[in-house]
Amino acid sequence: MAAALFSLLIVTLVGFGGRDQNLLTAMVTRQGRRPGLLLVALVSGVGTVALAAWAAPLIAAQMPAPAREIFAALALALAGAEMIFTRRTATPAEPTHSLGAFALVLLAGQLTDAARFAVVGLAVATNAPWPTALGGGAAAIGTALGAWLSAEELARLNLAGVRRWIGAVILAAALFVGLRAIGRI
Repeated sequence: MAAALFSLLIVTLVGFGGRDQNLLTAMVTRQGRRPGLLLVALVSGVGTVALAAWAAPLIAAQMPAPAREIFAALALALAGAEMIFTRRTATPAEPTHSLGAFALVLLAGQLTDAARFAVVGLAVATNAPWPTALGGGAAAIGTALGAWLSAEELARLNLAGVRRWIGAVILAAALFVGLRAIGRI
């Protein structure tokens, strides 16, 4: 159960102002609150979290227990670095209002975003992929619903500074986990 709670917390923090949330926010402000946009975001978010959790046992099976914690530290470091160093990208022009195009762009971004790195790392370290997926999936649903319901407010906010601070905290957590894994703490 702890894995689900940690995953819920991490994915919520990392997902706030993330690429997928920004993309959904931009599409909702342009196209209105189309239920299809929300449905695509929910399916993609939960699906990519499930994919990350599915991959975790395959990765963990190749590692001894101490290496799993080091892998978790590396995954958290990647998540933190992604939050610190990525810039807000321009919203792609979508003249067709195609849900398929939206789904492809969203899926491509989510496969390599900080939240999925964190889910894989946490699932490998705890050896609890499905509780981790449950928490991460709930957080993905929450961030998508938040973007869909309050798109106009989120579009006005500049969350880059907040994301950098959260990224720095996640990097510090990665350092702590890594040092603990090698016996320095």
